[in-house]
Amino acid sequence: MPERAPARSIYILILLFLINLMNFFDRTIPAVVLEPIRKEFGLDDTALGILGASSHLIYAVAGVPLGYLADRFRRTHILAAGLTAGSLLTAASGLAWSFLSFFWIRLLVGVGEASCAPRGKFTDWRPVPVREAGACARHIHARPAAWPAAGFSIVGALAQDYGWRVPFYLAAVPGFVVAAMIMFAAEPVRGSQETYAIDATTALDRPMRRILAIPTVWWIIASGATVNFAAYAMGTFLPTMLIRYHGLSIGKAGLIAALVLGATGLVGLTAGGWLADYLHKKFLRGRLLLASCSMLVATPLLYFGLAQPAGAADAATILLSLGWLLYFSYYCSVYSALRMSSKPRLRATAMAVYFFFQYVLGAGFGTVVTGALSDMYARQAMTAGWHQ
Repeated sequence: MPERAPARSIYILILLFLINLMNFFDRTIPAVVLEPIRKEFGLDDTALGILGASSHLIYAVAGVPLGYLADRFRRTHILAAGLTAGSLLTAASGLAWSFLSFFWIRLLVGVGEASCAPRGKFTDWRPVPVREAGACARHIHARPAAWPAAGFSIVGALAQDYGWRVPFYLAAVPGFVVAAMIMFAAEPVRGSQETYAIDATTALDRPMRRILAIPTVWWIIASGATVNFAAYAMGTFLPTMLIRYHGLSIGKAGLIAALVLGATGLVGLTAGGWLADYLHKKFLRGRLLLASCSMLVATPLLYFGLAQPAGAADAATILLSLGWLLYFSYYCSVYSALRMSSKPRLRATAMAVYFFFQYVLGAGFGTVVTGALSDMYARQAMTAGWHQ
């Protein structure tokens, strides 16, 4: 049996990678097809921001009870059920006939995806303490892989040739396949890879109170909310901004967005995961130190990238790419630090609480506020033009 453990760990890690890939692929599709959706339904940027936030809000709310269930029941079954439901609703997104129908369908998509986040991750399939950030980085590689390869290239091409609805139909197919695979995967013993004894039978009372009593968790939650605010605003509106402000074609805007939001992540996650684990061996708070420094340097890079004058797309691309590379280093550091701050039987709940604040305060408001500001400045520009 022991000799099969490494192979089983790799198999599960691949499945988790694919689940994460499909979740982020699904979230990417609306951002790529925002313009045709806006034109067909007659929307402004505020409405587009609301659409971008729809699945994230319910994702946050549903994640907490699902995290509670994941700490008590078979996680592979919860994953399979959530992925199946999410895939069905992804296909249904292509059937939307109005703004409200699309909004409600995307809202329900978040329920399916929420079951995939608080599943306890993969710490029971592999040794935890030393290489946690590196494994987390490999798992989150799905995020940058989804955006450039599928999100902007494949989805953009499909939407251009066959309309914006077709990508939603096709994106649902692999979800059913992976759901069947995870349904029959072996469920690990909780805390089996810890270096100390774990009681996996006794129920833990007041799990939420136990988690929120950890000061480190609060700091991580605060950072996740602010980072996600900017991240989802950028991921939703970057292609549109490149088209409108820098005058790029849809194809070139897609390629730049793929580079900034995706390809840089392959470097940021790989190097960041390795460096986070290295610093963890040297310093008790090494992972959090890397996360803090990454965002401290990323902030001015992203600011100056967005502040480039109209037409300076090349300079904007370089600055934004460097900033986003550091953004990915933040994530592989913080996720592992959060799990190490909580007990094995509370980790799914801890991740759900983190995601709740991250998506409600961050992703939920980031796209809406950005869209509303865009409309406000557009109205001011129009008013100024009339006066002149």
